[in-house]
Amino acid sequence: IVEIMVPGGNVTPMGAFPGIAKFRVVGLSVSGMYEYDSSFSYVSLEGADKLMGMAGRATGVEVKVDDIYQAGRIATRIREELGYPYWAKDWMQSNRNLFSALKLEKVVMFIILVLIVMVAAFNIISTLIMVVMDKTKDIAVLMTLGASRKMIRKIFALEGLLIGVAGTFAGTILGSFLCYLLRRYQFIRLPSDVYYISTLPVALSPEILILVGVSSILICFLATLYPSRQASLVDPAEAIRYE
Repeated sequence: IVEIMVPGGNVTPMGAFPGIAKFRVVGLSVSGMYEYDSSFSYVSLEGADKLMGMAGRATGVEVKVDDIYQAGRIATRIREELGYPYWAKDWMQSNRNLFSALKLEKVVMFIILVLIVMVAAFNIISTLIMVVMDKTKDIAVLMTLGASRKMIRKIFALEGLLIGVAGTFAGTILGSFLCYLLRRYQFIRLPSDVYYISTLPVALSPEILILVGVSSILICFLATLYPSRQASLVDPAEAIRYE
């Protein structure tokens, strides 16, 4: 049993008196949002009326929608239907600071991932250049046997592309599996008094996975253009002169 007192809850001819009421705690509500869990309590409408002296009136109504991403459109429609002095705001407006921070974090993470992919692309370039230098004589032999420069370019471009496809496929599978584990078991905990949420949220988007995969393969392919061109410019006579 808890006793709650609200200043100015009841207005009488003698003035405003604090509203006092006793409630029985029947359960704990955990939403995962520290801001809500640390400050919100839920009581029946009758209990709130007794405590606040609202005479059956309510200060607000919350509406649950089937599609949370349509909340903004629904809130706008409610404002248009009811008009002044009523107003409505959706869950994104209520948590504007949180979503602004998440948006900034997403941009930073995107930049970091782009840098990682660029480093991988330079690794492919350096690897193929070393292969070209090591296989110069073999390239010359192929050319003397009738291989065209276009064929040589295709060989090294295909090698780099296979490296990119294999790495992208393995990274996508491993990343998706780790995201699944994070979403299911939530083993990464966040300090509730620092962040708005207590666990790291994870959402798998097929569109994002496809976009990242295609972009990575494209960057890897572009990284093969310079080494493959260098391979096709090998002079067969110069390469095998001292063999």
